[in-house]
Amino acid sequence: MELAKKILKILEHDAKISPKSIATMLDTEEEKVLQVLSYLEKEKFILGYNAVVNWDRFGENGVEAMIDVKVTPAREVGFNGVAERISRFPEVTSVYLMSGAYDLSIVVTAETLKDIALFVSHKLSTLDEVQSTTTHFILKRYKQDNFIFEKPQEDRRLVVSP
Repeated sequence: MELAKKILKILEHDAKISPKSIATMLDTEEEKVLQVLSYLEKEKFILGYNAVVNWDRFGENGVEAMIDVKVTPAREVGFNGVAERISRFPEVTSVYLMSGAYDLSIVVTAETLKDIALFVSHKLSTLDEVQSTTTHFILKRYKQDNFIFEKPQEDRRLVVSP
């Protein structure tokens, strides 16, 4: 399992890296890496491979929001039932169980602010378990999944000395 953890750490940093390169980095055989990857995928340790895309560079005007949701947990299933139900909405990209004032935090994407407002008012808040929501619109993304979206700006301030 130690080899599997090392492979996962490498893939977490760069999902495009080849099994041959992983084998070289870990001083093991490529066939062994392929076996471990197959096992990790089959057993759902690896759920998929994603690219982190800077859509702003393409001029995409989509909207993303984080919505805090206070819910009434269902008997026997707790928060899982409502979280699974919310997860099935196509607008929802992530669902997290949280500590603090709200129970769930969800990430939603849509074309416009109005689409997100309609999602909250017509889909999310109509669920019986949902008590309240707070919506936070994402204005700018600086870093995601360890990738920085813009180069750090050069410090242009003048040096002031006494």
